[in-house]
Formats: sequence, C-alpha cells, structure tokens
Amino acid sequence: MGGLVRPGRARTQLSTAPRMQEPAPRPRDPEDDLGERLCMSGSLDPDTLIRAEALARSSMSPLSTVLIQHGLVEERDVLAARATCDGRELCDLDTDPPDPVLADRMSGEAAIALGAVPYREIGGALVIATHRTDSFAPLRQALAPQPVIFALAPRDQIDRAIGELYGDALARKAETRAPIHASCRVWSARDFVRLTGGALTLALLPMVIWPMATLAVLIALAGAVYVANMALKIAAVAYGLRAQRDHEAAATTDRVSRSGTIPLHPDPTITILVPLFEEREIAGALLDRISRLDYPRDRLDVIFILEACDTTTQEALAAGTLPHWARAIIVPDGQPRTKPRALNYALPFARGTVIGIYDAEDCPEPDQLLAVTRRFAAAPPELACLQGQLDYYNATHNWISRCFTLEYASWFRLLLPGVARLGLIVPLGGTTLFLRKKALLDVGGWDAHNVTEDAELGLRLARAGYRTDLIATTTFEEANSELWPWIKQRSRWLKGYAITWATAMRQPRRLLRELGWKRFLGLQVQLGGTVIGFLTAPLIWSLAAIPLGLWHPLAPWIGPVAGQVLVWGFAASLAVTLSVAWLACRAPHLRALRWWLPALTLYFPLASAAMVVALSDLLWRPFHWVKTAHGHYSARNVDKSAVSAEASSLSRTSKARDRCETSSE
Repeated sequence: MGGLVRPGRARTQLSTAPRMQEPAPRPRDPEDDLGERLCMSGSLDPDTLIRAEALARSSMSPLSTVLIQHGLVEERDVLAARATCDGRELCDLDTDPPDPVLADRMSGEAAIALGAVPYREIGGALVIATHRTDSFAPLRQALAPQPVIFALAPRDQIDRAIGELYGDALARKAETRAPIHASCRVWSARDFVRLTGGALTLALLPMVIWPMATLAVLIALAGAVYVANMALKIAAVAYGLRAQRDHEAAATTDRVSRSGTIPLHPDPTITILVPLFEEREIAGALLDRISRLDYPRDRLDVIFILEACDTTTQEALAAGTLPHWARAIIVPDGQPRTKPRALNYALPFARGTVIGIYDAEDCPEPDQLLAVTRRFAAAPPELACLQGQLDYYNATHNWISRCFTLEYASWFRLLLPGVARLGLIVPLGGTTLFLRKKALLDVGGWDAHNVTEDAELGLRLARAGYRTDLIATTTFEEANSELWPWIKQRSRWLKGYAITWATAMRQPRRLLRELGWKRFLGLQVQLGGTVIGFLTAPLIWSLAAIPLGLWHPLAPWIGPVAGQVLVWGFAASLAVTLSVAWLACRAPHLRALRWWLPALTLYFPLASAAMVVALSDLLWRPFHWVKTAHGHYSARNVDKSAVSAEASSLSRTSKARDRCETSSE
C-alpha cells in the first residue's frame, strides 16, 4: 500500500558554487487528486467539481467533506477514489467485520475521535479501518512502535463497528459521566422513605396534640413559600421585559449581519443530538423539518439517537434514506433508560464544537443555527449555553393546549430571560438548547439518572462558573393536550426538580461556595419553592373559604382584617399571574390566546396533582422516564382559522409556524 508522502526526486550537485536551497517538496494532500479521479470515474462532472472546490475554499472545509455532506457524490465513491489514489484497500465492514480480539488495541473514545477501528493483523502489522485520512498520523503515533496499515471504510460502517466493539463499555460510561457529588445516581428510595417518614412524624405528632396551631404553622410556611415564589416572579418579569426588548433588538441586528453573502469567518460545526424512542409516526416529519435549517451542510452533524430495543423507530428511519449530514447511533440496552443516558452515549460521536438538542416533535425556525453561531461568536467563553424559546403548533387544540401555550409563553418569553438577567440559575428546557462542547465536557455531560436533565445541567453549569442566556429564536413543538398524559409529564418534571434540589443540598456549604449567596437563595425558591409550593398549595387555596363565609378550621383565628388581607392577597397573586401571561402574548400568533387567561385558574392546580404523583415515583421508581407520546396533533389537528391568521402575520415566528404545520402534513 502506498504512503502518504510522495518522495522528492534526488538531485545531483553539478557545481560547488553557492546556490539557494530549494524548498522541500510539499507533502501530498490526499485531496489533490480526488476531484480529478472522481471525474475520471464518472462520479462527478467538471462543472460540479468547480462549484464544489469554490465552496470548499469559501467554507474552509475539505473538498471530500463538501462533496459528501452536500450529497454531490456518494461517500463510497469518494473512498474508492481515495483508495485508488493511495493504493489502499476499500473494505466492507458489514460483510467482513473487524476482528473483536483486536478491540483492546485502542479505546472506544479514541476509536470515535479518530473514526477508526482495528480491523486485521497481518504479518505483525495492524490494519486500521477508517473513513478519515487525516487520522493517519495520530493513529501511527498512538499505535507506535507497531507498524500500521490503513484501509478505508464508510463512516456509517465505522460507527456500527464501534458500537459492536465498544458499545457496552461506552454505555456504562454514559451512565456515570456526571461527577458523583452532583449526580442523583446515589439516590436511595430507602433513605427518602426514612426522611419523609421522620418529617411526617414530626408534623403529625404536633397535629394530634395541637391541631389548630400545627395547621396554622403549616399554612404560614405555605404562605411564606407562596410569597417568595410571587416575589421572584415579579422581579423576573420586571427584568424580563427589559431582556425582551434587548433580545428583539439583538435579533434585528443579527438578521442585518446575516444579509451579506460572504461570512467574515467560517461557521462552526454544529452537532444536533435528537433522542428518539418509539417515534414511528414522527421520524419522517422530523427529518423534513431539520432539513429546512439554513446552515452549511458541510458543517452540520445531525445524530438521531435510538435505543437498541426500539425497533419501531429504527424501522421508521430505515424506511427512508438519511442525508449525508445525518446519521443514526444505537444505544445499547442498559439502565436507566433515560434521555440523558442516550445523550451521554452519543456525545463522544459529536464532531461539532457546538452541541444542540432537539426533541422528536420539534420544528425550529430555519435561521436558528445561524442566530446561535453569531451569538456565540460575539460572546465570551463563559457563555456556555443558549436557550431558545419554545412554542406550540397545536395551541388551539383544546383548553389544556391553550393553557400550556400561555404557560410556555410566560416561561420562555418573560420569566427565564428575567431570571438570566437577575443573575440566577437558568433551569434549562429539554430542547432548543445549544452548548459549547468544551463546557459540556468540563461539567461532565448529563446526569443519566436525572429525569429533568435540562434543569440539572443548568445548575451544574452555574456551579462551574459558566453562564446561560436566552436567545430570541423559536422552536415549535407539540403540546401535551390530554389530562392524564399531561399530569404524568409534569410529574416527571417535578420529580426531577425535587431530586435535583435534594442532590444539590447534600453538600450545602459546597453549593453556597460555588454559587454565592444570591444564587444559593434563588435556588431555594426556584427548585425547593416550586416543589413545596405545589405540594402545599391546597392549604393556601383552602383559605379562600373564609372570605366566602364557608367553614374553615382556622376561621375563628382570623379576624375581619386578616380576611380582607386574604381576599386582596388572592386577587393580587391572580392578577400577577394573568398579567405575566398577557404580557408574554405580545407575538401576533399568541394574542388570540389572551381570551383564555381565566382558564389558567383551573390549569395550574393540576400541577399539585402531578406533585403527588412525583412523590410516589420518588419512592418507587425515582429514575423511571415517563415517555410522552408525540405525533397525535399534526397540521391536520390544528385550528385552520388560527393557521390562516398566523400565516397573514409579518412576524418571523408566525411564518416559521406556518412552515412547521405545512411540513407536518
């Protein structure tokens, strides 16, 4: 097999007179003869080659990457041309798999990073199968002093071979990637039973001896949490309104900066991780939606993450043809079977410097990745994470979906931007999330055992000194519109909040040292206040009976003045909640939902029922991931009048939603 460097021709010294030293011959670039060889084989025409070479120069990408990622030439044809140029073997790992005995010659992480696997051993030389010629030098160095011979194989075959050789070891590492002090994998249901049993004993014993006094203390505690939550909401809204104006101005500036045709610097490679589980009905629509993203294909790396047991989604993806910029990675069976475990498994396969997360039902705005890269390029390294806005394309299906949309508008358009502006911890959403890969690796990836992995990751980023911000770009997804599935989904979120808070508070001094007083106290309200607030909310609501003249055990203790305070307090809190939702619905496609604001008074109490389910899960199955079914409400289920009204809007978000609904059909 040929080498990588073409030796220079020997020269004869004809004169002893001094002469200038000629430059050493340039090492031959594997790309030099590639285009010509592809044209000779008929795989590429000259005009397409000229355009591809121009694109490769402008994007500073290898010609082979441009040809493959843009679908101009099949990868196997490119590898065949390279094999012919270099005199190497082109092998088929599916029909002739690597020798598993040789797997220990390199680690699974090294195999992924270099795109290579040990293939054969011939005459004392190790044959390495790879799809990357740029990995020759590091592989020779890593495997020295053993002689190395290189063979070429397609990337998807290399990925499958890595899964066969190293999958189990990589899966075990994915389960324990997060540092032990910040992970909930040491959570013990037995300890939780002891803790809650002790707390209930301490609460019930005084209840038996001093029932009225104990009830008053519990209601006072619930009231304090209620007031703290409301105060944080008011502060977040005040700062969120300012952040909203800044984000709108930044989005306008960013659109202007992207109007030119020649970028000042090449866009970074972005890896999009898309965990899928039992998504037969949505896999095709998802691929169509992601293909609408306006981003250079040679710098886009989409990984669909499938579970080994999920033959449903595997068959759905296999029924079509994945574009060259997308691939599927299968996660070996193991426990816990959670989204963060799947993300951890796929993380080493990511070749991008920015990692994005989408869910199965997502429909992102086409210019979303461009907005993200521009924002990261202008930001300091400590800005490690950007969270986009979430919205729903089935908002008008029923009253639950309408209320869900109102809640998300309040959360992503006002409250989260305000929390970020306040300098508090940003509990991340599980999708439209973009992270610098370096920072993500620095904090240890995701906690595979935490069922609210997004909020937990936001806390860990803050503890490591990184910053999270919101970005004014929207992804539309499917709202959970049925009562019991909604409660199960919300119970998983609340269970994750509870276990994240409990895990962080195992070492309160360390947590305080890493966060500082402001964020430490803010965390108590954001996570602890949410859990305790929903759990004790019925006690607060029961006080509404007193102003109405109904019986309540504490009625004799509360005089007319206190009764008036209760009335005005309830009215003020309701006014704040409805005002936040009203202000958050400034976007044209959300304004019609303002008529449904009173329905929130029936919607939010459902979270207390979900909190009871969450506590039950903490006892019996703390790491169980409640699967949310998708694909029930595509464009066929959306209110057509709402679609028409939105399509007529000039806003970017309304046009994006119209595209989303069209692609769903």
